[in-house]
This record gives sequence, C-alpha cells and structure tokens, in this order.
Amino acid sequence: MATFLSWGVAQGLKVLLHLIAEGKLDLRYLVSAGGMPSAHSAFAASLATGVALQEGLRSPLFAMAAAFAIVVMFDAQGVRRATSAQARILNQILDELFQGHPISEERLRELIGHTPVEVLVGAAMGVVLTWVWMAL
Repeated sequence: MATFLSWGVAQGLKVLLHLIAEGKLDLRYLVSAGGMPSAHSAFAASLATGVALQEGLRSPLFAMAAAFAIVVMFDAQGVRRATSAQARILNQILDELFQGHPISEERLRELIGHTPVEVLVGAAMGVVLTWVWMAL
C-alpha cells in the first residue's frame, strides 16, 4: 500500500508544483511521466524499502527489489531523459525548417525523463513514506 501511496503523492506534488510555478491547475500531471518528483523512482524505492523492512536486507527478495529500483531510476534519468532531449530538438526542427509549409502540427512531448535531482527526490520520498507507513 505504501508503494502506491508514494506514487500518488509524487504525482499529486507534480500538480501542486505546476500550479505554483505556472498559476494553472493541470490535472494531466496526475498521470503524466516526467517532472519533479519522479513518481517512478518513488514507486521503485518504496517497493525496495518495504521489502527491506519486511524481509530484511539479506533476503533475495530485497536484492531483486533493489535491482529493480536501480534499473527504474537509471532508466528514468538516463534513457528517458535522452528521449526528452531528442523530442526538444525534433520540435525545434519542425518550428524552424517547416515554417509556412504544410506539415503535421503535432508536436512531440518533451517532458519524458527526469533529471538526477528529480530521481533522487522521488526515491527519498518513496523511502520516507514507506518507513512512516510501516511504522504505523
């Protein structure tokens, strides 16, 4: 349960942070990928923390959960972040190269991955929320 709570809180924070930064309520952030904090990292870190607290750090289940969390967090800030950069460049090409020419107006989504800080904050949030949940 704490794992889903961590994901939900992270997604909710995205809505709140967007509201503060842009002055607009955008509920699409409840289900979107990318942005601060990383809900993927919160989910994965929470899962690993819950397994560690329940099964112990020496358990094979914890080793699998920790490996899963590392892969998820690496992907969130590595591969998906590179995809975001490529989308930005492709959108810039569309803006500059095809001005005035008939071409699809559909732009690529640029916020796909996470910065290392977004991943760290998401992971820390997942760990803390799971610790609190398990302590209750």
